[in-house]
Amino acid sequence: MRQLTVCVVLLDILRLVCGSGFWFASYYGDHMVLQKAPERAVLWGFGPENAKVTVYLSGGKKPAYSDYVAAGIWKVTLPPMEAGGPYNVTAVLQDNQTITLTDVLFGDVWLCGGQSNMAFTTGQVFNASEEMSQASKFPEVRIFMAALEQSSTELIDLAAVEVPWSVPTAELLGGGDFKHYSAVCWMFGRNLYQTLRYPIGLVESCWGGTPVEAWSSERALRNCGLEKKMFPMTSAHQEWTYSVLWNAMIHPVLNMTLKGAIWYQGEANTAYHQDIYSCSFPSMIDDWRMAFHQSSGGQTAPDFPFGFVQLSTYTKASKSDEYPNLRWHQTADYGFAPNPRMKNTFMAVAMDLGDELSPYGSIHPRDKQDVAYRLSLGARAVAYAEKRLSFQGPFPNLVLIQDKYLNITYDQGVIVTQSKDIFEICCSADRVPCNHNSTWVPAPILNWALRCVKVSTTYCSSSDNVAGLRYAWRDWPCDLKACPVYSADGVLPAPPFTVNRWPDKKYNSENTFL
Repeated sequence: MRQLTVCVVLLDILRLVCGSGFWFASYYGDHMVLQKAPERAVLWGFGPENAKVTVYLSGGKKPAYSDYVAAGIWKVTLPPMEAGGPYNVTAVLQDNQTITLTDVLFGDVWLCGGQSNMAFTTGQVFNASEEMSQASKFPEVRIFMAALEQSSTELIDLAAVEVPWSVPTAELLGGGDFKHYSAVCWMFGRNLYQTLRYPIGLVESCWGGTPVEAWSSERALRNCGLEKKMFPMTSAHQEWTYSVLWNAMIHPVLNMTLKGAIWYQGEANTAYHQDIYSCSFPSMIDDWRMAFHQSSGGQTAPDFPFGFVQLSTYTKASKSDEYPNLRWHQTADYGFAPNPRMKNTFMAVAMDLGDELSPYGSIHPRDKQDVAYRLSLGARAVAYAEKRLSFQGPFPNLVLIQDKYLNITYDQGVIVTQSKDIFEICCSADRVPCNHNSTWVPAPILNWALRCVKVSTTYCSSSDNVAGLRYAWRDWPCDLKACPVYSADGVLPAPPFTVNRWPDKKYNSENTFL
């Protein structure tokens, strides 16, 4: 833990309270993007006690807003601003001391969080040189990156900044391995810009190998029965303590007005509190939403859009249930998003993007272009309410049991290729729920139609009931972009699912699952 830097920040705050210094908080800077109307952007910083601070926008005849410094901090909320710019933003202390931010744009601000697959840079992806060469074509997609810091207490401001607000360049996007700028974050923002045609601000705050518990407040963890943990937890060969990244890398930016967030994390939780992730992840989302809404004075929506990447792959031919279980728990055990527990969310399925030859390890697939594109489809549909846009892969809404086969009806049209074992059924003599210890056997695809897939049940003996059905329930279920079931346009893979005929020992019906 980089305690020295944290201590320096605390000392600076104490000095400000005592009456010296005047500046913006660390994540404001030249070239930044502030949230556009209808929300109002929040500006804040440090100054001498009781001094008056007035903020002006270039071209304006009247001050935007004024505030008095209290406990060493001033904070103003700008009027709603339409997308565009650039502006100069000037804060004036009552004694005429000024600080100015230049080349400031108004647009939508998105936070990008998670672990190493979010930290994976544009210089590491397939066709990296071509991707980095695109940077100069998108000067209105601005980037910012928090430095890697931990803290045992909630910090007021970021302890350090890795990449200050910048116009994108190939050098910033490439950087070193897992350093400088996130490929998923950048490509997601670039995709949105190509649709929206106004500025996009991207705030990266992520760290490789981190479990969700490190990014969650104590309040969020208590909701899932996880009390404050003072001793380290081990994940991905590193040690972490609850809430240390929430304290140092999320809490300091809560005053920022956001449009939404995207998240790529979960690998670290396949082996740590996997069974609680269906609680801890949605709880973290709820808590972030509440905290950003309150700290921004109600400007960030209380249910702001939150997108996430369902885990890709790790070990080919693995029989472990860790990855399929975690994928399921990422959706609060619904299998799709948004859902009743995770409203206003969207999900990018990535289990068909495995990369066994990745020089960064198979856990780090290089195809981040499709990840970002699938996330941007979800954002366009959920965050921007774009109509008639396909953003979810097919999901079953009815399973009928027929003589020696199951008829699976999906919620949309499908494209299907043959597979002998991507579907599996659970065979049981009793009417009880199936689990990972149950006997699962292949259910070969027999044929399909526009929205239906028919699978065989002949691998169950005549004395057994077909008690469960699951799809793609393995670490590495298919080759690159070659899963058996996709949306009718061939773009979005069907997510994995598992369903019981008799969930929780409650009888459904004689011939249906759903």
